[in-house]
Amino acid sequence: MEREQGMDRQDKEYKEIFNDSYRRLLESGAYSHVFLDDFYRRFMASSPEVAGKFKNTNMDNQKQMLKASLYQMLMFLSEMRSNEYMENIAAKHNRRGLDIRPGLYDLWLECLISSVREHDPRFTPDVELAWRLTMAPGITYMKFCYEN
Repeated sequence: MEREQGMDRQDKEYKEIFNDSYRRLLESGAYSHVFLDDFYRRFMASSPEVAGKFKNTNMDNQKQMLKASLYQMLMFLSEMRSNEYMENIAAKHNRRGLDIRPGLYDLWLECLISSVREHDPRFTPDVELAWRLTMAPGITYMKFCYEN
């Protein structure tokens, strides 16, 4: 298995490893409800603060927003610049909006990784790193915009 993980890294870029993992989640059907339900269950259980932020939230709408946000994180990574969607989300989540503290993004990422680990049958340390690298620029942008 260790050799197999090393071959993933040698044979593919992390972008490809992420795309393959994302595709497996989509193709298995896990990405529709099971994955998203699992992610939000984990995320809300990660902290009373997080649970409070989701009080009175329409979770069906929230799941659709998560799907859109993951896509936008990919766009942010590939373009390395904000777009109108990211700017609007950042403004909505900053200190003057929903007040989503920067530390909550760390919980968000850990819960996302845990959900990928559970639902991607070919999860490896390379897959984990690929997800982390893919999400990092967008998360950094959101944290930066909290005060700015």
